[in-house]
Amino acid sequence: MPTCLPAVRRRCHACGAGRFRASGKFRVNAHHKLLGIWLLVLCTACGETAKLSVLERVPVRSLRPGFLDRLHANDLGLTAELLREPAVLRRNRVALDWAGAWRLDTGGTAHLGQEVADVSVRFAARIPVRPVRLVADGFGLSRGEVGRLAAEGKLVSAVRLDSRPAGDFTFTLKR
Repeated sequence: MPTCLPAVRRRCHACGAGRFRASGKFRVNAHHKLLGIWLLVLCTACGETAKLSVLERVPVRSLRPGFLDRLHANDLGLTAELLREPAVLRRNRVALDWAGAWRLDTGGTAHLGQEVADVSVRFAARIPVRPVRLVADGFGLSRGEVGRLAAEGKLVSAVRLDSRPAGDFTFTLKR
């Protein structure tokens, strides 16, 4: 599950640093009946503000009223939604850095001593974390050990463990 908003990987024009954090604020600019909407991000090194384009020159009437209200209220939930939107990331040529922005809830340590464990992984939000890393963190193993277990057939999953999961998945671990 996510613990905070991910960092935005982008080069700062002022200091050259490569990471920004979302401020949670939006800039909405009206030009007659057209709106331009940007998400403001702050450089982690110098604090310089940059804009990520959300929408450009869209008619006011084409937007849902609730969406405009959330923009004007600087809704953090909307910030999180827009940061996960692939079109926004692609339009601005940025990527997200999820390091330190998520945590794994294993539900306790009872599964660690089991010989056979059937595990179901559910994502509270879409976080691009490789299943190998989740299995390694959840069972206290190294990623190399997880790869070895998969090669030996002791770790079985319907999804490829070295890919980024598109959603929830299950696996079986035999020790």
